[in-house]
Amino acid sequence: MRLRCQHFTHAAGANCLSTFDFMIKKVTILEINKNAWSPGITMQNSRIAVLLMVCALGSCSNSSDTDTGPENPVQLARQGVMATPGLSVPEVSTAELEQILGDQSAVVLDTRPYLEWSVSHIPGALNVAPKPGVPMALYTSDVAEIGRLVYEDKSQPLVLYCNGPFCGKSKRVAGELLEAGYTDVRRYQLGAPVWRALVGLMVIEPESIRYVFNNDQTAVWIDVRDPPLFKESSIPRAQNLSHREVLPGKDVGEVFVAKNDGRLPMEDHNTRIIVFGENSEQAIKVTEALIREAFHNVTYFAGTYAELSTLIEE
Repeated sequence: MRLRCQHFTHAAGANCLSTFDFMIKKVTILEINKNAWSPGITMQNSRIAVLLMVCALGSCSNSSDTDTGPENPVQLARQGVMATPGLSVPEVSTAELEQILGDQSAVVLDTRPYLEWSVSHIPGALNVAPKPGVPMALYTSDVAEIGRLVYEDKSQPLVLYCNGPFCGKSKRVAGELLEAGYTDVRRYQLGAPVWRALVGLMVIEPESIRYVFNNDQTAVWIDVRDPPLFKESSIPRAQNLSHREVLPGKDVGEVFVAKNDGRLPMEDHNTRIIVFGENSEQAIKVTEALIREAFHNVTYFAGTYAELSTLIEE
């Protein structure tokens, strides 16, 4: 990935914290071409550059809300790929993955273990069983299971992802797919961590609701139904943040109030937050609002409150 010195001159930079502004000017920003970041120097430097850019974007409080043009730094970052040297499997950017998910032009596979996928994954991504006989440290999805998923169609477009730049799971699966004769395999090597930073939306499967409820006592459960329904009944430990009081933008409406009254974990933005409501539309609306407030571990439940309540009581 090629780097070049380039000061951060976008108007949104005025909103960035001085620390990150200094880092960008001192360390440099990735050169972003219209198609992809170019391959070049070492992977270590490219990973650092990606992380610096994501961190810098996280400190730009209003850039994604006030400017949606192509030169907006968030939009530019969505065009980025790792461009790993020496690999024959092409990569897709965050923007390309959004498009693929939207038009369903490929099967998107989360190559992490089932439980990890079930707890929190990119909406629309599927998961298959592991390859038998492989130690957990070298976890690999079973190519035979992928074949069954796509009805043995080796021309089926596939996009793989895992846990980001340092994760080898999607690379291992991609290599085995090529060896098995699959002809259209791509990777989203930036993976779940960068998706969270640039898009944010992650979904939890029903079978993991009780697992998280029982095993993560620090998790914050946000019930976005109307207050009368919340007062009538909700799950233990839930906080109410009505979807009707959530407004566009940042530091506005009920979300701003919840940041100050203890309903949201302001001292640890990495705290797991599970958002649920009467339906997925309510949950997604509030999840997107929390993402704008730089909460990095927000997941929504796509089912109904009644379904979630039943899952926890089982």
